[in-house]
Amino acid sequence: MTALAVLAQAAGLLPVYRDLTGTERETLPETAQALLAAMGLPAATEAEAAETLAAFEAMRAGRVLPDWLVAAEGVAPELTVPAEWRIELESGGLIEGRAEDPLPALPLGIHRLISGGQTSTLLAAPPALPLPERGWGVMLPLYGLRDAATGGLGDFEDLRTALAWLGGLGAGFVGINPIHAGFPTDPHAISPYSPSSRRRFNVAHLAVPGEGTQAGGDLVDYPGAIAARMAALRAAFAGLDAKALAARRRAADGADLDRFALHQALADRFGPYWPDWPAEYRSPDSPATRRFAAENAEAVAFHLWLQLQAESQLDRVRAAAQAAGMAQGLYLDLAVGTHPGGAETWADPGLFAQGVSLGAPPDAFAPQGQSWGLAPMVPGALAARGFRPLAEILRAQLRFAGLLRIDHILGFERTFWVPEGGAPGGYVRMPRAALLAVARIEAARAGAVIVGEDLGNVPEGLREDLAASGLLGCRLAMFDTDLETWPEPVLGSFGSHDLPPFAAWGAGRDIDWHLTLGHIPPDRAEALRAERAGQAHALSVRIGGVGVDALHAALAASPARLAALQVEDMLGATEQANLPGTVDSHPNWRRRIGPGAADLAECEPIQRAAQIMARAGR
Repeated sequence: MTALAVLAQAAGLLPVYRDLTGTERETLPETAQALLAAMGLPAATEAEAAETLAAFEAMRAGRVLPDWLVAAEGVAPELTVPAEWRIELESGGLIEGRAEDPLPALPLGIHRLISGGQTSTLLAAPPALPLPERGWGVMLPLYGLRDAATGGLGDFEDLRTALAWLGGLGAGFVGINPIHAGFPTDPHAISPYSPSSRRRFNVAHLAVPGEGTQAGGDLVDYPGAIAARMAALRAAFAGLDAKALAARRRAADGADLDRFALHQALADRFGPYWPDWPAEYRSPDSPATRRFAAENAEAVAFHLWLQLQAESQLDRVRAAAQAAGMAQGLYLDLAVGTHPGGAETWADPGLFAQGVSLGAPPDAFAPQGQSWGLAPMVPGALAARGFRPLAEILRAQLRFAGLLRIDHILGFERTFWVPEGGAPGGYVRMPRAALLAVARIEAARAGAVIVGEDLGNVPEGLREDLAASGLLGCRLAMFDTDLETWPEPVLGSFGSHDLPPFAAWGAGRDIDWHLTLGHIPPDRAEALRAERAGQAHALSVRIGGVGVDALHAALAASPARLAALQVEDMLGATEQANLPGTVDSHPNWRRRIGPGAADLAECEPIQRAAQIMARAGR
């Protein structure tokens, strides 16, 4: 084997994989070179690859401790340490021992073992999370929770209203799109799955008195809505004691929130994406950046205050769920990656791969594969940080959510990196056992349920590991019509935000869109329509009817512990929220659902769905 091939395997690159069409593909040398460079492992030539490999192997040869170890909470880790050691507990406590002393049983948490100048992360996790009781909930697009007559963009108060009403109908949870921090200075950057930071929240959804709204159409006007909301928020902030607010918030969350707020203040001045800023501000630690922070304290405090408002309003949502007796309450969605020009990569550039994007291998609608424009975490850097960046992201969501969906949890096993410049993508192996342990730790702390989106090109054994961990998988009736044979530890639904709703699916509306936009030729569209007609017929046979009530009855009767009903299915929508592979050519993330938040519980189709769930004992 060449030095490049050996280095690629040592760094976790998969030499061969199968795509969704079943085609076996090799990771090409140019792909390996690009992916290694993104990890900080230069290998542009064979000589350079050999030099990097030698340094890599020398570093690994000197390791006595493992980089990380998963142990059961309350059980001693199975590891012998040949020198004096100490364990720094996550709680701040310290345990010390001599060479060969057995390690102690550890409490829940992420701890550090230190010995002989080396550090190892000890992940003390429950072996499995408890499964939830059988229940159901409703999936809503937060942005579309206002009717056209009201106008504007759905906010957290609209969410609280909808959640309280639906909880009264018996729903155990209400799920929404990700609410990570976005780009308020770029009102066209509206995809909730391309966030600026997954630890912070989207202030475009803040409820604020005095916001001016105008009646609109069936699509949300983001530029107008965000401009009106931010103007109202700035007016509300004016006159407040900015220094006192900032001090209070910093005491609660420290330097990380400070850094985020500083990024947002810089974005107000220089534009939304930090790679476009003047060079002296592209680092959070540069003299120019520190000087800007000192000279613009009130601008930074404004963004601290916005996050305080977001957390306060989400606390009200959580309280409403508790008051309604909901089993899980808010169901949040964790995006698989972060925008390469956002706050997350600016604040911690060493954690993220440069020059590559997360994506997916080829499939029927994307024969060249997909590049999502998201920065991946470097697995070695994540492990070196003790997986704390992931834990902090999960913890931020689970502070308010009793149910959390991890988008594309296939990335816990392997992530598909697509190089800039046109080379094909390739898979990078991830530390699956460690990532699952972190998810169990954070869910156990919060008493929450985790759902992993295990759809697509699923690696062998991942679903079994999810089930063994007590994480729910996903099943979609659109693709898996044998609802009665679904396993128990799953969340079942008809489709998702990336797929057409029930009425549109049967009519082939998504195929129409792909044809119109030139994604598929006419003969392929006809073949897909014929295939869709067969799928719709097969589903109707399985569920014993052709309408949405039959679908909901089948979901209710399925073994799935949780059933998620999409509001678009209930209301008969004929267009989908997002058409993958498009940005502006399809109105993604802009469609209103029709009724406003306060009117949802009065909608007869929603009441009917709730009755179906109740009759099935959910």
